[in-house]
Amino acid sequence: MTMPAAGGEALDDAAVMLRVKAGDQAAFDYLVQKYRRPIMSLLYRMARNQAAAEDLAQEVFLRVYRSRQTYEASAKFTTWLYRIATNLAVNHARDTKRERPEVMASLDEPDSETGSTMEVADSRATVEEEMVKRERMQAIRAKVEALPERQKTAVILHKYQQMDYKQIAEVMKLSESATKSLLFRAYETLREELKQFC
Repeated sequence: MTMPAAGGEALDDAAVMLRVKAGDQAAFDYLVQKYRRPIMSLLYRMARNQAAAEDLAQEVFLRVYRSRQTYEASAKFTTWLYRIATNLAVNHARDTKRERPEVMASLDEPDSETGSTMEVADSRATVEEEMVKRERMQAIRAKVEALPERQKTAVILHKYQQMDYKQIAEVMKLSESATKSLLFRAYETLREELKQFC
């Protein structure tokens, strides 16, 4: 999905956003279409609620549109977009902490775009294997949910959005070394607390 420029060549996202800044509504529609699904996926993994994810996604694009006049192409467009989304999701998590249900949807359900999951499913799993797998997934989900908010956000961006350290650092406004340290602590905590399933 590329947005052609006047001369026919494809524009990068920052250039498309600069067209939005200049008043091009079609450019904004293009960005919404291109990023709606990945942003929804991120927000669902962070909010654990479909309705909340949809509301937050709408707010993300509303903020992008409202910020169009002040947009500067100094960072990658995706970094700016994901920063808006993660900030909204973290604020939502903080504001609704007491409202969250005890049972939450799986963090390991198939990605809506690729259909892939973190683990390869057994072709013919026994009932016992299925029970162990389900128990393991529930434990992983619970432990990820229990991580401090910044660690949880970093893990979701790393594992489920396939961002590298540099991208996560930009989104979370951290240095690359602080991001590596944050992820290291998160994965160490998960490894320690999930020893029985290894």
